[in-house]
Amino acid sequence: LTNMGDPGMEANISPPDTAQQDSLFSMTDVFLISLITGLFTYWFFFRKKKEEIPDLPKMQSVAAPVRDSSFIEKMKKTGRNIVVFYGSQTGTAEEFANRLSKDAHRYGLRGMAADPEEYDLSDLSRLSEIDKSLAVFCMATYGEGDPTDNAQDFYDWLQEADADLSGLRFAVFGLGNKTYEHFNAMGKYVDKRLEELGAQRIFELGLGDDDGNLEEDFITWREQFWPAVCEHFGVEATGEESSIRQYELVVHTDVNMNKVYTGEMGRLKSYENQKPPFDAKNPFLAQVTENRKLNEGGERHLMHLELDISNSKIRYESGDHVAVYPANDSSLVNQIGEILGTDLDMIMSLNNLDEESNKKHPFPCPTSYRTALTYYLDITNPPRTNVLYELAQYATDAGEQERLRKMASSAAEGKALYLSWVVEARRNILAILQDMPSLRPPIDHLCELLPRLQARYYSIASSSKVHPNAIHICAVTVEYETKTGRLNKGVATNWLKNKVPDENKKNSLVPMYVRKSQFRLPFKPSTPVIMIGPGTGIAPFIGFIQERAWLKQQGKEVGDTVLYYGCRREREDYLYREELARFQQEGVLTQLNVAFSRDQAEKVYVQHLLKKNKENVWKLVNEGNAHIYVCGDARNMARDVQNTFYEIVAEFGNMSQPQAVDYVKKLMTKGRYSLDVWS
Repeated sequence: LTNMGDPGMEANISPPDTAQQDSLFSMTDVFLISLITGLFTYWFFFRKKKEEIPDLPKMQSVAAPVRDSSFIEKMKKTGRNIVVFYGSQTGTAEEFANRLSKDAHRYGLRGMAADPEEYDLSDLSRLSEIDKSLAVFCMATYGEGDPTDNAQDFYDWLQEADADLSGLRFAVFGLGNKTYEHFNAMGKYVDKRLEELGAQRIFELGLGDDDGNLEEDFITWREQFWPAVCEHFGVEATGEESSIRQYELVVHTDVNMNKVYTGEMGRLKSYENQKPPFDAKNPFLAQVTENRKLNEGGERHLMHLELDISNSKIRYESGDHVAVYPANDSSLVNQIGEILGTDLDMIMSLNNLDEESNKKHPFPCPTSYRTALTYYLDITNPPRTNVLYELAQYATDAGEQERLRKMASSAAEGKALYLSWVVEARRNILAILQDMPSLRPPIDHLCELLPRLQARYYSIASSSKVHPNAIHICAVTVEYETKTGRLNKGVATNWLKNKVPDENKKNSLVPMYVRKSQFRLPFKPSTPVIMIGPGTGIAPFIGFIQERAWLKQQGKEVGDTVLYYGCRREREDYLYREELARFQQEGVLTQLNVAFSRDQAEKVYVQHLLKKNKENVWKLVNEGNAHIYVCGDARNMARDVQNTFYEIVAEFGNMSQPQAVDYVKKLMTKGRYSLDVWS
């Protein structure tokens, strides 16, 4: 062991010290080697255990099945050459996509509608592997120029992609609303971006306007789109115009009722056995703890509801939206059943005839006709032309059959008839059945054709800082008389009106989830805010003001909080009057400006009050870097308010009209001018 010492060192040490040194090294070396050996042994076994333990789940995860997300493989397997992707928030774009995919057979082609959320869109570069292939995109724009929830991943991919799509042939139809600032932004972006990536546009971009007549816009585009497809691929229409059923009816005579859907949106029995997280496919059943009328007079019913979200793990921010799934009026459902002579409690399934389709049923099945017509199908909106076309075959009276076919045609006379007799008269499916006595379709085909009943969105009227276990809603019931003398009622608002606090819970449960929004208070509480929200447009601002009051209580410096609110009459529909007065008294609400439009000869609206206080408004915006928020009607109010800001900016900023417009648009880009509007 002593030989382990450095020989050079030993040569310099005197003989008497050498023996002592040798002895010392021996003891130290033995101790060190024993220690190192022990540590090494411990480390070796410890290391083995640490490495081995996570190895087992890793091996298991490798074996886990991977979902096939290639639409190319599915198209090859099923002989399809046209894929129609849809970005849909309310179901309309999905409906248009289904109609286009069904159209394809008339031209000797085969189509499939596809949800972009379910597939890998980078496969678009491989579509040219299929003969006579084409990708069509029916893209709705949501909110302020945003993609719909199911098209978000596709939008993100398009922004980041550097793919070569030179072999791809495409066409786009956009669904938008001209009352919104960013009309058809998603459709325009997809059309432009695909071309930038090298794809070949085979037909011009279609721009549907829901503020006008979206159905007519789609039909007009479609009737020019298919001839362009025929010309491009050298194919001709086969002349087949016959109705093609997509689903087959299966009646269940002996069924376990525990396997039957009773209104759930996704998982069977999800309303009996609630499990987070809660979303569109798994809504939370919130109990209504308060439902009070807000207005003191007038014909309308304005209401404040409070939903209990305790134990749901649902989190929300001021400015978010709450979505609720309503139910159709039972009297309308019963009348449809009576007219069609149907046992509404029969248990049935509608099964997709295309076994390869991801969509096995048009709505959760098995279920009863009563459940389908109550919770799953839209029976109150005027049906689209494709529904009339498919139903025409069941009219035994030649005149009625011809009328239905004419309204479903692309002829000018037919479009005009559809517009006046269906759209403007607000005839829903029940009214059409009542006014056409010979039209008695099988109820299963009617259920196949009707669109899905959609969730309704409301701006949340509370702050989670103050109400962490509750979500507040402010809404007005919709009720009006049609040109035919019928009384039409809004599905969701009238359903909510009847939701009252109930100890038994049965009559007070609301299926809901939260949708995140970009409508947010400034990051710094000291930043001033100008809020403009007449009518129920005040909803998110009640949440904003509650939050600013909470921040003030926490000792934070809170900037000017200015509200411009409007209603018809002070003694009739001044919403949250007491709450607003209290906030103003406490100094949270710096300014409360209220326009009563009908309390004097000349109507006064919020934009008139903005003009009246224009100097103060400009000072807050220009010097205080205030954030501006507008909530309510998009068609008139939001536009008038925006024009007023153009005028104020032009006057006090010494700018021309185009410069003022550019200034306000830049505020929007920076997130200092936010809109939460509807039409």
